[in-house]
Amino acid sequence: MPIQNFAYGFKQVIRAYLLKKNIYVSRTTSYSNLISFLTSLKPMETNYELIRLGGDGDGGYLIPNDLTGIDTCFSPGVGTTSDFENSLTTKGIKCFLADFSVNAPPIDNPLFDFEKKYLGIDNDDTFITLESWVNQKAPSKNELLLQMDIEGSEYPVIFQTSEDTFSKFRILVIEFHGLDMILVKEGYELMRLTFSKLLKNFEIVHIHPNNCCGSAHYKDLSIPRVMEFTFLRKDRITHKAPAKIFPNPLDRRNTAAKEDVPLPRCWY
Repeated sequence: MPIQNFAYGFKQVIRAYLLKKNIYVSRTTSYSNLISFLTSLKPMETNYELIRLGGDGDGGYLIPNDLTGIDTCFSPGVGTTSDFENSLTTKGIKCFLADFSVNAPPIDNPLFDFEKKYLGIDNDDTFITLESWVNQKAPSKNELLLQMDIEGSEYPVIFQTSEDTFSKFRILVIEFHGLDMILVKEGYELMRLTFSKLLKNFEIVHIHPNNCCGSAHYKDLSIPRVMEFTFLRKDRITHKAPAKIFPNPLDRRNTAAKEDVPLPRCWY
């Protein structure tokens, strides 16, 4: 048997064995593609300084100080904290919240409107799409804020949501999960398409690693598995320059008991 055929057969046996153990083996993304992808995500400083809203731990986010004219926030993924949304209401911003896993937000606030549904790609008793939700609650508004932490479902939701709907939002705060998937070619394509859609009309103005889940390392690259991204719609920006100071002085650990995960230099 030629040595090439033997090696191929041996690899297939190993792959089949690992698959039985629920482990799928794939080639890593090319290093040049990874560098190109990370370069496209470099955060920018703009004409709006960043401010922190919410608590000092999980549930606090940095956003551009460009809230004048925003009176509505959509916030899917409630969980156990609504500090960010509660801070918005002190500025007169009404917050629409949605999460099927809880019966109500942890804070009682007259400016909260709660929907017991998950954000998803269908409309039924359990799920609601972002487009339907916006059309129901704020059909005539075009200066909205989105804060989305939906534990990995952000990818199908972003794909399913039209650019017209996204264009109604001035600021996006999205927690992305499983970012280490970019290290395999299938995950890389998912991430590339996801961020390409958002970056058509939005600029990244801040990235903060969530220290909940550690990082994956490949060559000289470090990929935090969960990170919070803040976006600002491009038509709000009059000047920009690459952001260079990380962590931002306003950043805080999501989990106080764990070591902080500063944004690796390869991201900026």
